[in-house]
Amino acid sequence: MAKPAGAACNLACRYCYYLEKSRLYADDSRHMMSDEMLERFTKEYIEAQATSDILFTWHGGETLLRPIAFYEKAIALQRRYGRGRNIDNAIQTNGTLIDERWAQFFAVNGWLVGVSIDGPEAFHDEYRRSRQGEGSFARVMQGIEILNRYGVQWNAMAVVNNDNGSRPLEFYRFFKSIGCHYLQFTPVVERALSHADGRSLAAPDEESMAVTAFSVGADQWGDFLCAVFDEWVRTDVGDYFVQLFDATLANWVGVAPGICSMAPTCGQVGVMEYNGDVYSCDHFVFPEYRLGNIRDESLYALMHGDRQRAFGAAKRESLPRQCRECEYLFACNGECPKNRFCITADGDSGLNYLCRGYKKFFHHVAPYMDFMANELRHDRAPANVMEAIRRGWIDTEDNV
Repeated sequence: MAKPAGAACNLACRYCYYLEKSRLYADDSRHMMSDEMLERFTKEYIEAQATSDILFTWHGGETLLRPIAFYEKAIALQRRYGRGRNIDNAIQTNGTLIDERWAQFFAVNGWLVGVSIDGPEAFHDEYRRSRQGEGSFARVMQGIEILNRYGVQWNAMAVVNNDNGSRPLEFYRFFKSIGCHYLQFTPVVERALSHADGRSLAAPDEESMAVTAFSVGADQWGDFLCAVFDEWVRTDVGDYFVQLFDATLANWVGVAPGICSMAPTCGQVGVMEYNGDVYSCDHFVFPEYRLGNIRDESLYALMHGDRQRAFGAAKRESLPRQCRECEYLFACNGECPKNRFCITADGDSGLNYLCRGYKKFFHHVAPYMDFMANELRHDRAPANVMEAIRRGWIDTEDNV
């Protein structure tokens, strides 16, 4: 994952964990990737891949603060160093800067666009505002309309917080109403902790139980997932794709979930800042997780070195006994290590803040996941679960 504009952004979302990363580079006035760094990164990233299919992921900050010409250079470099390999690009944006020129660029080059949008206007504008305090919803929707007009493939990245997390069906139905068939939603969990350099959020290894007000609650998260799942599993399987539900089914079947947070180990998705600094993960951009710089050591060496291997393995090796003995360990694998700051019933550290919510969700969906997993094992469509529910073939505790 590359940060071509660092943490620079035209919005100031209150829950954003990345805006304050600019303070790590306070001595640099322009947090923009140079052409020289772009070429070095492109060459090394391609060389580090073991397969013929390669995906470049561009993330922010706000990626569209870089001009189209920057990404045209990226494509030219990919062709030069790719030597015939199949290369795709995915870019994440807040959507406010999308115009017809951008849409045409995405359409012509086949880029997948992730748009950050948190539901209906009232939900979205609660936290996703400009530095002047203005809501961004109208501009995001205008950007989506332009993407649709040009036939650009896009999906939604929605943050679930203390506000929209209490209205799950209104949230989910909004995305269906705008024709969004691919939906990722992620729970926001951050802890407050002041640093000398002005940063205000705690690093994963720092002690703080001051969970921010905008964070989603554990029980709230579980209720949210159950409510959305109940509608999805009855009417939308095979038509609308919710990343977390797909990942849960994958773990139920025993295949890779496609989300690092739900996998047994992590460490495959590092992040490179605009200046070539490489960190273990997008959620671990802290000084103690800086692996090095690609000007000094190759990207391959940094991502396959002992420190990164240990980082990835720690996801499994640091699980407390309560997690290791949990019947749903296979389904969540302890979720993201950044959220493991609570204490177990036995007094062990490392329990995930969202544990109660996930356990409620997994218990609730187990009969449906069992059915869909069995369908997959017999080369049948998981969408058959909808007919099974209508016919009463799935036994549940609540007889829903």
